Amino acid sequence: MPLLLHPALLLLLAATLTFRALRRALCRLPLPAHVRADPLRTWRWHNLLVSFAHSIVSGVWALLCIRQTPEMLVEIETAWSLSGYLLVCFSAGYFIHDTVDIVLSHQTRASWEYLVHHVMAMGAFCSGIFWSRFVGGGVLTLLVEVSNIFLTMRMMMKINNAQDHLLYRVNKYVNLVMYFLFRLAPQAYLTSFFLQYAGQRNLGAFLLSILLMLDVMILIYFSRLLRSDFCPERAPSQRHKDKFLTE
Repeated sequence: MPLLLHPALLLLLAATLTFRALRRALCRLPLPAHVRADPLRTWRWHNLLVSFAHSIVSGVWALLCIRQTPEMLVEIETAWSLSGYLLVCFSAGYFIHDTVDIVLSHQTRASWEYLVHHVMAMGAFCSGIFWSRFVGGGVLTLLVEVSNIFLTMRMMMKINNAQDHLLYRVNKYVNLVMYFLFRLAPQAYLTSFFLQYAGQRNLGAFLLSILLMLDVMILIYFSRLLRSDFCPERAPSQRHKDKFLTE
């Protein structure tokens, strides 16, 4: 079926519009005083609220998909379920929404790493969305959203200058554990799979190249996280106050 006529496009549009509507609704919530005083922090706060909601839904959804269809852990290319397929479309819609939000808010320069990540993620999800291949791999990739729940909480507390609160100190250790379990471990497993079984296939080689680039990004983010939360004296000074990643 031609891509322009594929029914998945309606799912992607619906998911994108859902996140757009969610952002509008979340913008009506009261803001912390420190965030409200800065327009850039206000935008970033609203952006992170949507990301937080996506992480909770997608992270729990991915765990339920694997519980429902455990063969996704082994048959990464061929395992398929309707729930897993809808999850991949749902998250692709979020990445489309977030990309548009960043561009329309003129935050492209400050958030270029997010844009690169989103483009790579959407490129990888295309195989599952349009050709129903590697849906299991997409679901495994979305286990990272469990980790993102705590990572997003961390970034929101940093934006609100709440690093001295007990919740931040507890969350930084929980975040570290979740980073290992749901970001580094699934990424290493998927990389091993594609290196062994999919590297010689056209689509597999394409997905492997995306996966390797994501590996590099994840390791860079992890080093920043460790420096910022556990070795602050070694963390470089933040030269751009408008950049809120994992520093």
